[in-house]
Amino acid sequence: MRLARAKVNLWLKVVGRRADGYHLLDSLVAFTDLADTVEVGPSDRLSLALEGPEAPSLAGEADNLVLRAARLLADRAGVSPRAALRLAKHIPVAAGLGGGSADAAAALHALVDLWRVAMPVEELFDLAAALGADVPMCLADKPVLVSGVGEVLRPAPSLPPCAILLVNPRTPLATPEVFAARRGSFSTAVPVPSAWQDLGVLVAALAARGNDLADAAISLRPAIGDVLAALGRTEGVRYAAMSGSGATCFALYDGVDAAGRAAAGLPDRWWRHAGRLNSD
Repeated sequence: MRLARAKVNLWLKVVGRRADGYHLLDSLVAFTDLADTVEVGPSDRLSLALEGPEAPSLAGEADNLVLRAARLLADRAGVSPRAALRLAKHIPVAAGLGGGSADAAAALHALVDLWRVAMPVEELFDLAAALGADVPMCLADKPVLVSGVGEVLRPAPSLPPCAILLVNPRTPLATPEVFAARRGSFSTAVPVPSAWQDLGVLVAALAARGNDLADAAISLRPAIGDVLAALGRTEGVRYAAMSGSGATCFALYDGVDAAGRAAAGLPDRWWRHAGRLNSD
């Protein structure tokens, strides 16, 4: 079984745009203890079974990203795409948490083992990039500094221990829609220190950068603004912001107990998860 961890953009700056229209980013991406799981086994064909609380959101998909990852890996490796895959879905869909990308990355790791694929790690990351901009960072599954259109990854300094509360108002939001609604000039990337000594130092860095897509996302889904306001009022909150292109928001706390108490005070109609931010 492979874990497919939810990713969080702790900051996200839009620093330019390529001639082909893709935006250039500067982001710090980390992973949480919220995860889908991917299991694979031998079979005479390629199949995918879905389960878990968020599985109904994928029921109408004609071709899940996990299946596309399997076919692409089989083609590159010169093997028959035969495997029984099972995806237990816990990460909300279209939520800015990279759930589909994490699932694809976990499937690649699992199928490399099942099919005994001998592939250089650089080639595996190239293959991941062909599936989507977020897949390589999910393949790394550790804090990374992201640039380019999401394909340039550098190791990030270890993060100080802290708890995280993820909240989604149950309003799916497509990334292209948010970028289309964005207004204003591009930002400038700021150098990153070699270490964040404690949570206070990290929070100061996050607050100085923020999320350049938040205003656009809120203009499309005002409920995101409601979530951010509610998180900002919770006891013990150290920082709150939107992750990625939304609609999920996050808040950082010193401990899981504080994050859990904050979650309990939020409206029942909102999805939430209180847990830990993976430091490395």
